[in-house]
Amino acid sequence: MKISRRAGIFAASTAILALSLTACGSASNSADSSADTSSKASEEFTPVTIKNIYGETTIDKAPERVATISWVNADTLLALDTVPVGMDTDAYGQNANNSTTWKDEALAKLDASIGSDNAPVQFATGDDPDYTAIAKTKPDVIFAPYSGLKEEQYKKLQEIAPVVGPIKANYTTSWEEVTEAAGQMLGKEDEADALIEKIEGEMAQVGEDNAVLKDTTFIAADLSSPDTAYVYSEGDTRPRFLSALGMKQADYVQKNATKDTFFYTVSPEKVNEWDSDIVFASAIAGNTVEDIVKGQPLYGQIPAVKNDAVALPGTDEATLSISAASPLSIEWALKNVVPNIVKAADNAAAAK
Repeated sequence: MKISRRAGIFAASTAILALSLTACGSASNSADSSADTSSKASEEFTPVTIKNIYGETTIDKAPERVATISWVNADTLLALDTVPVGMDTDAYGQNANNSTTWKDEALAKLDASIGSDNAPVQFATGDDPDYTAIAKTKPDVIFAPYSGLKEEQYKKLQEIAPVVGPIKANYTTSWEEVTEAAGQMLGKEDEADALIEKIEGEMAQVGEDNAVLKDTTFIAADLSSPDTAYVYSEGDTRPRFLSALGMKQADYVQKNATKDTFFYTVSPEKVNEWDSDIVFASAIAGNTVEDIVKGQPLYGQIPAVKNDAVALPGTDEATLSISAASPLSIEWALKNVVPNIVKAADNAAAAK
């Protein structure tokens, strides 16, 4: 099945289908210190081999210049205090910098804000990687464990530099797997493990702080199109995120899930079968549940709609923060998206 980069995140909904990293110090002692640190890191680095769906990549020394492809990967490096030499623009949910709020905050902390001398080069995002732009950044490694790279694209990128390719196909690599791979690649495995533990702990704590979420059943969906609804199954980031909060995926999902894919389509005539406490649904940015039902009255038959228990992210950036979850975006989503989920769970509980 051919899945485009945007469709990999948003399940092909017709409405929303879809550096050198070293800081250049002005004083010579700053440059010397940077060189010493890099040399020390290289000396202490243990060669690693990272497997992907097309083979494996061996990294013999700590890379100093890492280019990233697709969502999540650049975020993960930044969360490990490493600025990519180059990275894809964010082509969905992006701000004026073709970036995101959480990425901009991380770049600023690392003195590499977009537009500054230390900023990563931004590649154009398309069905094919921008091979020319990537090559110009002279990367030591190309990092793309969360991506939809095809095998021919993977092989072409290998002509530029070693590639940490997709660990799972079609954008289904988890943020934890991406973080582990980044830690191995950078020689920061302890830091990566600590980061995973920190983020998982924060998610669990939010669940504990909002007892209504525990065992509340959910369906993660997309209601952008009046012609077709989409349901996300266990291979997708959205169910993983909600489950990490202590919620429980509705039995309906797995009973109807399609093999070897992370989503399936549902006719609007069948959404009355969505037996779930809440529905967490992406939609056209700015649309309310009332707007969705106005566009397709059959969506009004969803049980969660009747109970005012549909949680909408609200913006494309909010949708991105969970659909392409990274250590940075998850922390942002816990503050900016979860309150809508809690409200929906409260309404569902009150309706019982």
